[in-house]
Amino acid sequence: MTALRKTLRTADDLVEAGLLDRSSRDDAARVAGRYAVAVTPLMAGLVDPSDAACPIARQFVPDVRELDINPAERADPIGDHNRSPLKGIVHRYHDRVLLKMVSVCPVYCRFCFRREMVGPDHGSNLTTDEIAAALAYVRGNIGIAEVILTGGDPFMLSPRRASEITSQLSAIPHVRVLRWHTRVPIVAPERVCDAMAEAITATNRAVSVAVHVNHPRELTAPALSALRRLADRGLTLLSQTVLLRGVNDDAATLEALMRRLVAAGVKPYYLHHGDLAPGSGHFRTTIVAGMALMDELRRRLTAFELPVYALDIPGGYGKVPVGAAHVRCGSEVGTYLVRDRAGGVHVYRDVVAR
Repeated sequence: MTALRKTLRTADDLVEAGLLDRSSRDDAARVAGRYAVAVTPLMAGLVDPSDAACPIARQFVPDVRELDINPAERADPIGDHNRSPLKGIVHRYHDRVLLKMVSVCPVYCRFCFRREMVGPDHGSNLTTDEIAAALAYVRGNIGIAEVILTGGDPFMLSPRRASEITSQLSAIPHVRVLRWHTRVPIVAPERVCDAMAEAITATNRAVSVAVHVNHPRELTAPALSALRRLADRGLTLLSQTVLLRGVNDDAATLEALMRRLVAAGVKPYYLHHGDLAPGSGHFRTTIVAGMALMDELRRRLTAFELPVYALDIPGGYGKVPVGAAHVRCGSEVGTYLVRDRAGGVHVYRDVVAR
């Protein structure tokens, strides 16, 4: 495939680039009429057009099944609106808030839980007055210790704007942690220049960057260089992965991804169960399947390499870990039945000094 220089945004772009068969053009155009499409040159270059099950194409190329909406799916599957006291702020947990400054992304994932809220035809970036109001809200709530910058993708901000918001948030005494949620280092790593890395660095606050990555092939040389630029500034790097049928719903793929992330200096953080986003049913696995995968990953990975398998309860009730209950109470007080990696069950007793 010839190297691409522009982001692909229409069905015709995808056909011309060889990422979509011409016979699927009209269906893809219908999907694009409802949900934003964007595939960066780097991601387009990773697509294998000869592979009908290409895990990269599956994430970014429109599929007519996106128009099949199950009644259980929701435009706002994790309840952002219900927990939003004003535009740009989501206050779901007492000690942290989301700050959504932008509504655009470098790519648009076909399973995005905010797909009804992001893109050029959905929502808008915060105005200067709206940013001021959001900052005033954070200042006025002294229980807020962490601000999570999300969107859209906050790395779509210019270094100047990113520096401004970093400085403004860092000046709030009770805000101790800034966390940026982004896909940019993976899908458009050229945006993570030295100026951007410096812009989000705060000398008086802990700053972390949670990188969205779903498949080991996404960890290209440019992506790894972008991650190093962030790590060199002393930023804590975390990963967020969505469990996706046909992309990474097998132990070998997830094992490879988590090991490569750790080798790149990124701590695996969350493995998200797919949200009830409209038209995303073909991506979701069952929770039972996810639990079985986590069982297998526990046998293969160290604790440091293991992400937390989490479910965001629909309606705005927050995330909970989805566990396999390795430890449960025994028949006597102070005893437990503990299941090991191989499936063996052992009795454990509390031993507590008085």
